Amino acid sequence: MTSRLRRIAAATAALAAASLVLSGCLYAAIPEEAAPRPSTTKAPDTDGVSADLLPFYGQELTWEQCGGGFDCTYVTAPLDWENPGSGETIELSVVRNQATGTALGSLLTNPGGPGASGVDLIRDSLDYAVGADLIENYDVIGFDPRGVGDSTAVACFDAANMDKYLYDIPSAPRGTAEWENELLGAHQAFADACDANSGGILPHITTINSARDMDLLRAVLGDKQLNYLGYSYGTFLGATYAELYPDKAGRLVLDGAIDPSTPGLEVSTTQGIGFESALRAYMQSCLDSAECPFNGSVDDAMTDLGALLASADRSPLPNGDGREMGADSMMTGIIAALYSQDSWTYLTQGLTEALQGDPYTMFVLADFYNGREEGVYIDNSSEAFRAYNCMDYPVEDDPDAEAAAEKLLAEKAPTVAPYWSGPDSCSVWPYPPSGAREEIHAEGAGPILVVGTTNDPATPYAWSEALAEQLEEGVLITRVGEGHTGYNKGNSCVDDAVEAFLLDDTVPEDGLRCE
Repeated sequence: MTSRLRRIAAATAALAAASLVLSGCLYAAIPEEAAPRPSTTKAPDTDGVSADLLPFYGQELTWEQCGGGFDCTYVTAPLDWENPGSGETIELSVVRNQATGTALGSLLTNPGGPGASGVDLIRDSLDYAVGADLIENYDVIGFDPRGVGDSTAVACFDAANMDKYLYDIPSAPRGTAEWENELLGAHQAFADACDANSGGILPHITTINSARDMDLLRAVLGDKQLNYLGYSYGTFLGATYAELYPDKAGRLVLDGAIDPSTPGLEVSTTQGIGFESALRAYMQSCLDSAECPFNGSVDDAMTDLGALLASADRSPLPNGDGREMGADSMMTGIIAALYSQDSWTYLTQGLTEALQGDPYTMFVLADFYNGREEGVYIDNSSEAFRAYNCMDYPVEDDPDAEAAAEKLLAEKAPTVAPYWSGPDSCSVWPYPPSGAREEIHAEGAGPILVVGTTNDPATPYAWSEALAEQLEEGVLITRVGEGHTGYNKGNSCVDDAVEAFLLDDTVPEDGLRCE
């Protein structure tokens, strides 16, 4: 289940340039400073806009240079789209990289999460987010969705309390009633802090509202239709947009898809199995190298890794900053490195050190995942992630289904399973969920490209297949390989198909398979 650029330890510089974390965020190197270009502003598209929405849709944007050749602005949106005249509003932070050639229009992007910063994605990671031909031919737009980053944002704990929430080790034995109650108490304290510190926005932090915000952005940018490239959770946001505004859907690409009909319990179980599969692929690669701290077969190595996790669960590893690494934080570090094959070297380094009693690199990986740098949380992705999911996913309370899911996870993901499940944090969220898990068909939206990677751990390939099947004109592109998402990852077959669609409206053959 992401973008945040971190100035973290040198050992993870390449990791930052090449990986996605569970929340779906993208990372890349900061682009070189570019000369500013004259800023252009198009008239907003207000055709057919109702009187109560005209104050929002009729906004004329004022762009300001914000470094690196980028322009930035803010867009005012209604807090409550069901009652836009209430007077309550939020601000949406937007960044633009103007086309280096003749612009076809705007290309909105979303890095995932939910909770990842789209402003950071483009401002810090432009070349990683989109290819050179798209940079030439589109005004590439990043935005922080409501609740996220530099937009009107969810706020919960300070850094010290966030450290306790994310890294502290429960005193009760894992799996006991006391352990569950301890975790639920921590979730309750977090939820209460979010409610107290977020200025009343929590009930309105939903994907449907964010999709409505995207239509507002389309209009104030002066585009008749939305062209869009969404990664991970961004596929759910894009599909929701197409369902709400099929007549405004232009060229949409959904990469690393989420199946909108899959319930939360099944999502968690499927992801756990996906990460076990990715971990086994990593372990084979590790065993084939000279630096691997494990020996024997993949099964042998997975058993030894399980023993390391169990040992950390019994006797946490002390870190130089006073924190202790238990099994949960170690699993977080493992997950962070499994989003990209380019990150596997750092996982090997971290596990080698952990076997020697030193958790430093594993903490770097876990901090990378959690948006933590030198004791400071540099974004609010963890808070926004919880806010969106707790409103989007109905709370499930079916003990039989939970028992079946735990059994399946234990069978299919024996290494991951002991550290994957726990009490539902959304069960104590202060507002009831308003979302539903159901198929999205987007009738009348036209062709929509769905890109799936065969061993994607965070958004398993079956979800891309499912979404492409659900969409009235879904077109599936398959990238055969490891890691999260498929476009701009070095596979020319995928890149050519995506860019031909976005640039020329050339629809690839459904089922295109890119080895």
